[in-house]
Amino acid sequence: MKSKWFTPRAVLLHLALLGWLTMCAIAAWWQLGRAVQGNSLSFMYSIEWPVFGILGVLGWYAMLNMEKASASEESARREYEEKMRAEARNAREESAEVEDPTLAAYNDHLANLATKTKKKLWGH
Repeated sequence: MKSKWFTPRAVLLHLALLGWLTMCAIAAWWQLGRAVQGNSLSFMYSIEWPVFGILGVLGWYAMLNMEKASASEESARREYEEKMRAEARNAREESAEVEDPTLAAYNDHLANLATKTKKKLWGH
């Protein structure tokens, strides 16, 4: 089994984290130097940049450990979405005589956009 630490995506995440931490360390050092020279606001910034670095580490860890949904979870999600679409379709058909045609066209447009976006993002 291939290690999750050395996949192309993981290596890219490692490099991004390294760049991010380097930038945060340089910015913190710069702000600390300015604070020592008398800029009192820079004391806050010299603390803020290490916090940003920590947040970067947390994001790196979260992205590295995200697990892809299993086939059963995907099928359950698809079934749920199809059920919700059917319910919405039925509700629209029941209130079709009351619904404004402009609003119906807009809702159809939004549904098409959502479907296209989902296909682009998830490849379904």
